[in-house]
Amino acid sequence: MPVLFDRLLKLKEMFNSKFGSTPKFYVRAPGRVNIIGEHIDYCGYSVLPMAVEQDMLIAVEPVKTQTLQLANTNPLYPDFSTNANNIQIDKTKPLWHNYFLCGFKGIQEHFGLSNLTGMNCLVDGNIPPSSGLSSSSALVCCAGLVTLTVLGMNLSKVELAEICAKSERYIGTEGGGMDQSISFLAEEGTAKLIEFSPLRATDVKLPSGAVFVIANSCVEMNKAATSHFNVRVMECRLAAKLLAKYRGLQWDKVLRLEEVQATLGVSLQEMLRITEHALHPEPYSPEEVCSCLGISLQELRTQILSPNTQDVLVFKLYQRAKHVYSEAARVLQFKKICEEAPDNTVQLLGELMNQSHASCRDLYECSCPELDQLVDICRKFGAQGSRLTGAGWGGCTVSIVPADKLTSFLAHVHEAYYQRSGRNGTFEKQSLFATKPGGGALVFLEA
Repeated sequence: MPVLFDRLLKLKEMFNSKFGSTPKFYVRAPGRVNIIGEHIDYCGYSVLPMAVEQDMLIAVEPVKTQTLQLANTNPLYPDFSTNANNIQIDKTKPLWHNYFLCGFKGIQEHFGLSNLTGMNCLVDGNIPPSSGLSSSSALVCCAGLVTLTVLGMNLSKVELAEICAKSERYIGTEGGGMDQSISFLAEEGTAKLIEFSPLRATDVKLPSGAVFVIANSCVEMNKAATSHFNVRVMECRLAAKLLAKYRGLQWDKVLRLEEVQATLGVSLQEMLRITEHALHPEPYSPEEVCSCLGISLQELRTQILSPNTQDVLVFKLYQRAKHVYSEAARVLQFKKICEEAPDNTVQLLGELMNQSHASCRDLYECSCPELDQLVDICRKFGAQGSRLTGAGWGGCTVSIVPADKLTSFLAHVHEAYYQRSGRNGTFEKQSLFATKPGGGALVFLEA
């Protein structure tokens, strides 16, 4: 914790020079790396993330006025102030302060409060932005905990995670709840199996002979700034409805692929077989989806699709469903191997991570050339398994590396991916690092 203590002291000094006063408390919320289980939380399936040591820190001072003043230690992110009782979140611009406002508004609405006092906040983050390590969700969670603390109210970690997952949608991202759940429920030294409806977290002990290494492709992807992410959410929703209709279920009530499996009471393997029979690999047009469901284009657009997916012309339903059901099975297999701990645990976990990347690349199409290149390099230099992590289309990879190969692995990957391509920019230290499972969100009363 000495590094964190130094950061808190520095933050205190900067806060003083910015606002001319001393913070009353500090809040920390970590980023996360998803080891396996990509793009399946919003389909209702369990995921297996761990918190990373990188985090968001906020220094806070409640004030008597109704003004909410936000500043950031990074000069790239301009100051922002607004009335605490008139929060407007612009979905068209994913600006940094809007993520803070999501967490603030989530708590405000949960308690139905209308007369909040303001606060001065200084934010400091060391999670690389738009890298798939969940810097935006960490900021939403941090802001939620800040607001709760200022109000002097209490919620359980599970309640906080659920509120923050819901409130991040104010910015237009139709995500699941993985990022917010691990940010609050993480514990040092263990990964977590996060299950939904109801939300719960189970410890997963990772093998001691291996480390997890994060490598940043240096291709930024802000999921609120493009429609890629929401298109995938809608493709999964449509696939769920078509599969439900095919099996004679009440399809109009179905939103997630997991609901189809739960209602039918069959295995994930059986769901893969049903997908083969019920859906075709060729893309579906909106007209064909309407014909399958017996609805009009108007109904599809207004009742099923989200605002930024209403003009999509093709939906790849077969591929998305196959990815989700196979990835959900890999998560359960990963947990089982960790529990049984056979001699070749690291190799078996690596194979699951490699299968996950192939599925993300080929069926879900959320990789990019740089991520594929980085995955290949990591495997070449000693990773037993490597895959994209986070939304994809850029961001980071996560690799499982035998502990005794770590030093040579880092040196070789650094040279092959970062030096040769001239990617040795500002984020060099944040681009390639081994990480251990970190703890969840915390409030500090003093630095």
